[in-house]
Amino acid sequence: MQRDLHEQNRLSWNAATAAHNSHKGDQAAFFRAGGDTLFPEELELLGELEGVELLHLQCNAGQDTLSLARRGARATGVDISDEAIRFARELSAGSGIAAQFERADIYDWLREAGAAGRTFDRVFSSYGAIGWLSDLEAWGRGIARVLRPGGRFVLVEFHRAAMMQGEDLRPLQPYRSYGKPLHEPEGIGDYVAASGEGLLHGAPGEAGVQDFRNPHPTWEFAWGISDVVMALLDAGLTLEALREWPYSNGCLIHPGMRADENRRFHPPPGMPDLPLMFGVAARKG
Repeated sequence: MQRDLHEQNRLSWNAATAAHNSHKGDQAAFFRAGGDTLFPEELELLGELEGVELLHLQCNAGQDTLSLARRGARATGVDISDEAIRFARELSAGSGIAAQFERADIYDWLREAGAAGRTFDRVFSSYGAIGWLSDLEAWGRGIARVLRPGGRFVLVEFHRAAMMQGEDLRPLQPYRSYGKPLHEPEGIGDYVAASGEGLLHGAPGEAGVQDFRNPHPTWEFAWGISDVVMALLDAGLTLEALREWPYSNGCLIHPGMRADENRRFHPPPGMPDLPLMFGVAARKG
């Protein structure tokens, strides 16, 4: 694990998260009015949530965590970003939806939680999480340790085949980097502003921060789908589902993509379907 790089990424996420939330208006009011940020793909893999003890890894600012809690889960969200966890706690209080949020490096959290005997019925992660993991084997083992027998891990993630492309849709990065970090000098950008209505989930947006430039560069890690699946299998989990989808939920990955009425972005006109997201469900025996 490369914690020095994780810490650099934490600074970049702190800056980006503040910019992202500046566009989303009064999110507490959105939730109080019954708002929900989840998509059908993750709900189908997660299954029934009423009364379920759920761990949301890399939860960002907590919007999905609170949506899961509203559906009956007893939810705990974990993220490395101080700003994300601060905002998530405020949003929980302001919306009246109860959830627990803890700030930590995911590897430290999984190790300490496993040692303390904390366990969950579901562990969940989604949308832009895998690329920040420097050690997939340790990640898989940590997840397996905090899952209860019969518990399920669910991941819905952007497809590596889509994320390796540049703005012109030509390959810019390798499909996998075998644990070698990839430097991004511009840091995390304002993909919320770029995605427009896609990531507002029907909430009234605001202009927010304009022309955001992140002062903190990042280090990311390129993992293929087989890397992700094998990390879970090697940790002793049993694969239950593997899905691929030719659209991107909420997020404009590349310029020219077109959104449908369900806030799914599709490849530009004239291009064949591409795998833009994938999903995994794995169970602990």
